Amino acid sequence: MKLIKQIFLLLVLFLSFTPTFGAESEKKGVDLEGILMGHIKDSYEWHVTDVWGKPIVMHFPVIVKSSTGWHVFSSSQFAEEKDANGNRPGPYGLYIANNAKHENKICEVVNGQEVRPFDISITKTVVVLFIDAFILLLCILLPARWCKKHKVDDPAPKGFTGLVHMFVMSIYDDVVKPTLKDEADKYAPYLLTCFFFIFTANIMGIVPFPPGGGNLTGNISCTFFLALCTYLITNFTGTKAYWKDIFWGDVPTWLKVPVPLMPVIEFFSTLTKPFALMVRLFANMMAGHAIALSFACIIFVMFGINAVLGTTMTVVSVAMSIFMMLLEVLVSYIQALVFTMLSAVFISLAHVKPEHSEN
Repeated sequence: MKLIKQIFLLLVLFLSFTPTFGAESEKKGVDLEGILMGHIKDSYEWHVTDVWGKPIVMHFPVIVKSSTGWHVFSSSQFAEEKDANGNRPGPYGLYIANNAKHENKICEVVNGQEVRPFDISITKTVVVLFIDAFILLLCILLPARWCKKHKVDDPAPKGFTGLVHMFVMSIYDDVVKPTLKDEADKYAPYLLTCFFFIFTANIMGIVPFPPGGGNLTGNISCTFFLALCTYLITNFTGTKAYWKDIFWGDVPTWLKVPVPLMPVIEFFSTLTKPFALMVRLFANMMAGHAIALSFACIIFVMFGINAVLGTTMTVVSVAMSIFMMLLEVLVSYIQALVFTMLSAVFISLAHVKPEHSEN
């Protein structure tokens, strides 16, 4: 009950930060797609909230190499109002595009063609990544400091350190060790890093105010990189027997030559495994954020119709939002656990030993 009360207070606080939103929705209607996509997609700024009609926005450094050279400036130099083409003009002939090809990306016009400059700007996703990485370091280094000062036979730690120990031992004893057996210690650092990073990013993503609220694992670039790491570790550490089974498996010869049907299928399967990791984590976390935001938007949509419906749906929306946040906490743990478990399974399958014929 105490946790539910705290989540309810967070939701009320989150809604109270948008006092003019309801009034604007009555006049202009609620841009549901803009709200959802604004949270899910990456951007060069972080819109925190509106206070008495004034937006509170965190602007990040823009670092690009355009046709005129390197430029470093704040994203606040891009105009808030869009031009006739729907773009947000900025300095040095740059602008934030508003089209299907380069939506919300910095572009410039060179020889009459819209092109993307070399862009290494600090975006919202990068800032959220830094925040989550810093929190993860604290979550690991503080318990590690306790371990350095205590012996193995000392009483178990309590509080936050004990909680982290519980997670570490749970993942190691129930996932890594049973799957990789003798090689568990070799791959445990990577697998534990995957679990804690994904879990931290997921939990921070459902916090409704900065430094939380960033949809890191709901960004396919992040899940792609995590899946790529698993793919590289799996295949670069695979045994000779693993690669033999892929390119010259124990199947009839006519399935391997002259048409390499089975080798192509087996090699393609090595790509589908990390693809499944990437899409599963991305889709689940993005869907959870979209549903939670949709429940919040229902309030303002109904107030745009009339006050009675708005008041009624506020109660329903807050109740459903609380339910979704509690469910998201569970999903955050499950998705981190599933990614770690499947990564361990894929690594284990790549370490198959050669079969010996019985005498």
